[in-house]
Amino acid sequence: MIGNRYTVAARTIRAARAVRNMQAPVTCALIVLCCLIFVAGPAAGLNPSYGTGDALLLAQRAYFRRWGVIPADLFTGSFRAALTPATALFVHGSWVHLLGNMLFLYVFGAMTEERMGRVRFTLFYVGCGYLALVGYAVANAASGQSLVGASGAISAVLGAFLYLFPSARVTSLFPFLFFLPLRFPAWVVLPFWAALQWLAAGRAAEGPQVAYLAHVVGFALGFACAWAGFGRKTRVKAAPAPAPEGENQP
Repeated sequence: MIGNRYTVAARTIRAARAVRNMQAPVTCALIVLCCLIFVAGPAAGLNPSYGTGDALLLAQRAYFRRWGVIPADLFTGSFRAALTPATALFVHGSWVHLLGNMLFLYVFGAMTEERMGRVRFTLFYVGCGYLALVGYAVANAASGQSLVGASGAISAVLGAFLYLFPSARVTSLFPFLFFLPLRFPAWVVLPFWAALQWLAAGRAAEGPQVAYLAHVVGFALGFACAWAGFGRKTRVKAAPAPAPEGENQP
């Protein structure tokens, strides 16, 4: 009887998650789109048309320069360069980069989309992601390095989630606590994460491997948009706990 109860409970949880995902088609579509673009591109190393060895490295650099944001080129007045903060949102540099971002988007995107609505969430995601990358480019205007990834947009989702679901409990893994899974409210976990990004951005040298400043800008934009669009009357004080997430940066 106990085993049957656990089986029924597990099936109920899976069904609830499936329903939640059906209610967040934009989040699912963004994840699928990012994964398809990555697999088809040279960074995945799966497309033989890009070659191997040095040829693959050259193809990756050319690919990132074409679709990524190059701060030094962004404000030259070129229309193509002005589009790169939008195209860069769907390009990732490695498997770890992709999977980390998609994990955060899966965990926090579905509930945020359900709260905002599909159209508003789509505009919010692309708009905040675009502005986050532009903000990074303004602060690093002389940099010639390519910047790619959905980090700025996903950080905006985290900021909006914090405002909309401050009491939702998030399971986090902290390395200094031997990676023990601990559950804290979003109002504890997400500001702590944002503070780490701010500190890392302040210590980063020119052209860092991780665009921490884009995370900070995206997070602030997401929180501000949720506050401006929903106000205190529509704020959700409690919400179902999202799926577990770790402490990797988006």
